[in-house]
Amino acid sequence: MHALVRYSPDVETVQPDEGETIAGLNETFDTILERVAKDSGHAVRSVHAKAHGILEGTLTVEAGIPPELAQGLFATPGEHKVFMRLSTNAGDILPDAVSLPRGLALKVLDVPGERLPDAEGTTQNFIMVNGPVFQAPNAKKFLGSLKLLAGTTDRAEGLKVFASTVLRGVNKALQAVGVESPTIGSLGGAPNVDPLGETYYSVTPFRYGDYIAKFSIVPVSPGLTDLTGNEIDASGRPNAIRETVRSEMRAVEGVWEFRVQLCRDLERQPVEDPTVEWKEDEAPFRKVATIRVRPQDSWEPGRVDAVDERMRFSVWTGLEAHRPLGNINRARNAPYKHSAEFRQRFNGCPIHEPTGR
Repeated sequence: MHALVRYSPDVETVQPDEGETIAGLNETFDTILERVAKDSGHAVRSVHAKAHGILEGTLTVEAGIPPELAQGLFATPGEHKVFMRLSTNAGDILPDAVSLPRGLALKVLDVPGERLPDAEGTTQNFIMVNGPVFQAPNAKKFLGSLKLLAGTTDRAEGLKVFASTVLRGVNKALQAVGVESPTIGSLGGAPNVDPLGETYYSVTPFRYGDYIAKFSIVPVSPGLTDLTGNEIDASGRPNAIRETVRSEMRAVEGVWEFRVQLCRDLERQPVEDPTVEWKEDEAPFRKVATIRVRPQDSWEPGRVDAVDERMRFSVWTGLEAHRPLGNINRARNAPYKHSAEFRQRFNGCPIHEPTGR
């Protein structure tokens, strides 16, 4: 196994047209934001608009982990309050019969250390999805897909439900012969799985103190692993996922492991192309922390208002030691902030970074 790759700024290759692409992303996100806000009278996120559960828990950083893993947030053993937001990736609020990839956003509170430029507060954010690779190799390709998605934002829900049913069948046929298609999943062909049983991946790489890493959050308690792969029947139930999660979390103690995958070869584990999976036999995931969530009401109105409405999640909110890397991550900074500012302005609801103290 190769030695670990050490972080330096030259692991990134900035393209000359990235500013133009980011402007295009902002413009396309505006189309989604404005259409949804106009139709519903309420502004939501431009991606992962629909939440299925808001959880409050703790993240405990392990003591005695090896030096290469004791970096950034994970350099100091201890416990932090966290919020977790479970979602799907569309920018409009769709019935759950349109099955899309699952997302998990994690906000870790009261994290000391040097902040990223313009990163407010003292939280460290992680944003993950239930698949190991991204659907596009760079922001320019993603912009092309996003424009197609924006064109469907205000289209008939019934058509989307029908299309999702067809695409799920196509996806299952492909999986039967060993083919995975993130693109089909992102268009509505993802399995309609229970989000509590899923493993989540950062997909894109990040600085990890002296090194470079991707992250994952893995369910380990029996109450969660028993749900892995369970598909939810959303027929005639527009909020079936939220209802299912709410019912399950009243009785389940959720335990997840936070794991780190350190880069060992920049050719086989590239920084700039998130469509390339970092194979675990070449770069294994290793546990650095444990997330625990007690049984609770996962749609408690006060917490939903505080987290879903009054907070934003961004990979650029956090420590310099966990700087987002690569073209896709660089392109996420301005649009995430742009989306949050639109929500704040339209809804008249200030967005802020919380503290657990």
